[in-house]
Amino acid sequence: MKEIFYSPTKGTLSFEEMVNLIVDYISRNGGPYRLIIGTDSSESEGETIFVTAVVLYRVGKGGIYFYKRMRDEGKHGFKKRIFYETHLSLDVASRISYALSKVDLEEIPHLEIHLDVGEEGRTKEIVASVISYVSGNGFEAKIKPESFGATKVADKYV
Repeated sequence: MKEIFYSPTKGTLSFEEMVNLIVDYISRNGGPYRLIIGTDSSESEGETIFVTAVVLYRVGKGGIYFYKRMRDEGKHGFKKRIFYETHLSLDVASRISYALSKVDLEEIPHLEIHLDVGEEGRTKEIVASVISYVSGNGFEAKIKPESFGATKVADKYV
């Protein structure tokens, strides 16, 4: 099945088209940039919907974003779902990081994984584990309240 990303301004895009738009945006506009990947999910009626957001934030000046949706039949336990959200974010982040390393850019954006976990509420018991999962893969993790890529952008499309 072909991977489809959506842009509010550009419509339906392949992964490669999304990366090309990111490269073009960086090339045309001065930085600094933060490249943010975050996933959120929702369970209902026997299925789970996962949404992964890719946000290119031009610090202090706005930015662009993309998202992809994935349906998974069945329900997941709470912890398993959070770890799978993290896995989906890491997968997209790794592929974008690799694609950007092959392009001649003056500035490679700082890449962050935004997690839908925080020090309060029911996710507090797994915060350290998911942060370790992200940092063990070479990325910086952000949690609530700083994880807007997951809690605001991805959440908007779940």
